[in-house]
Amino acid sequence: MTEIVVRIGTVDEAVTVLAGINELSSGVDATTIRQRFSHQPALILVAEYQQQLVGVKIGYALSDHVFYSWLGGVLACGRGLGIAQKLLEAQEAWVVAQSQYTVINVKSRNCFPAMLRLLFRNGYAIENMEKKGQLRDYRLCFTKKVN
Repeated sequence: MTEIVVRIGTVDEAVTVLAGINELSSGVDATTIRQRFSHQPALILVAEYQQQLVGVKIGYALSDHVFYSWLGGVLACGRGLGIAQKLLEAQEAWVVAQSQYTVINVKSRNCFPAMLRLLFRNGYAIENMEKKGQLRDYRLCFTKKVN
């Protein structure tokens, strides 16, 4: 079986992967990512499978003690292989290694049930909900204590 490799990525690599994820129709570009990264420190992780980029996970510091897992996804060709799980684990390991963070926050939507299941399986708890648009678009705000 081909190994999944998760590594630190670049803004350009993140944009490439995000452009191939149909569910992320908002069209996140390099400028948007760099603006988010005015918050430091920040982290871009990419996943490779069969020497192709198939996944991305991007996050940054919201405060001295809170890390925000902002955006991520896996291309359709890479789903069902555990790539999202490996990206989540790598991000959590990086956050814990920084030692100042006590919490990871992340938002998802009702229309992304696979992501919701991933978060629940990994010990994230719903902290809040933001009503936006239709019920399927409501944002569920998750939190997980680390360190």
